[in-house]
Amino acid sequence: MDPKNRYLEPEIHEFLESRMVFVGGPRQVGKTTLCLSFLGSQSRTQTAYLNWDLPFSKKIIKSGYLPAEPILLFDEIHKFKNWRNLLKGYFDQRKDIQKFLVTGSARLDHYRKGGDSLLGRYRYLRLHPFSVSELNLQTKNDLKELLRFGGFPEPFLKGNEKFWKLWIQERLHRIVYDDIRDLENLREYSRIEVLAETLASKIGSPLSIQSLAEDLEVNFRTAENWVQILEKVYYCFRILPLGAPKIRAVKKEKKLYLWDWSECESEGARFENFVASHLLKYCHHLEDTQGEKMELRFLRDTNRREIDFVVLKKNKPLFAVECKTGDKQVSPHLKYFKDRTNIPFFYQVHMGDSDFLADGKIRVLPFVKFAREVGLV
Repeated sequence: MDPKNRYLEPEIHEFLESRMVFVGGPRQVGKTTLCLSFLGSQSRTQTAYLNWDLPFSKKIIKSGYLPAEPILLFDEIHKFKNWRNLLKGYFDQRKDIQKFLVTGSARLDHYRKGGDSLLGRYRYLRLHPFSVSELNLQTKNDLKELLRFGGFPEPFLKGNEKFWKLWIQERLHRIVYDDIRDLENLREYSRIEVLAETLASKIGSPLSIQSLAEDLEVNFRTAENWVQILEKVYYCFRILPLGAPKIRAVKKEKKLYLWDWSECESEGARFENFVASHLLKYCHHLEDTQGEKMELRFLRDTNRREIDFVVLKKNKPLFAVECKTGDKQVSPHLKYFKDRTNIPFFYQVHMGDSDFLADGKIRVLPFVKFAREVGLV
């Protein structure tokens, strides 16, 4: 297990040959640390790292007299109003002699979509928390540590309960009062913080925005807007149902998960969120590095039969995944949907030891082995 080498390093090296590389993702997931590793020595880091929040760096960026380093790292530059045109000019003038890495908060992802001045000049890569495959975990004990402390580098590497609890509090506060305040002009920041704290209890079930609205004493539209804002700042994500043609599938309800699965209280919800995060990382990696059209969905019919996840590629299902903390009984829902859908492979993953094939297309196996065999990152 070597947490120093992040899974996106090969793609960053490849894309830097012809493009700028933007690295996005949740707060404190390790974006700046990853990008700093490309600058080389400590002396080069001191000159090639340009953080818009630092007055000296800001002056250099605006002057146009950039350091003569082979790779430059711009951090938080999206806080400058004209940052897209500025980067466009730098890249067009210097692309043959310098390479450009760009990272920042969630606003980087939001604002890069606001115009096409950078079109064809960059690749955007989303950095996810540590995963089973990235850390090359082999044992159940290793898996339990990742489940307990989450995949964000600081709390996972510390492995300390007190540090983890304080880190969660600080991260949520900074997401609400720094990231969201930068992104949206709102007045109800404290109520969004309450909403965020509430979402940990909603994992694994269809999310009712109306119920949230009633609890928060706001209208439906406001509650939906607040959840969307929390998605923008990489606090949570939602997945849609799969409308399979031969079943009476639900079509509107969404399920919600957190980027930090360690915040889930119950063991079952935490494990389901853990698997959801791994599958989302797999989908995002194929989208960002291979250009594939990927989707993560779930399958549920009107009789409440459900499979937790279905991974789609080019609108066609690749495989379905059901999560169980135990490793003995096969979910009857897997058998039901196996006979009524065109999903080619069904997996039931767990934290135990059993590995067997049931009903031809249903494989029951430990999640560590599933991650390795499917090729999760």
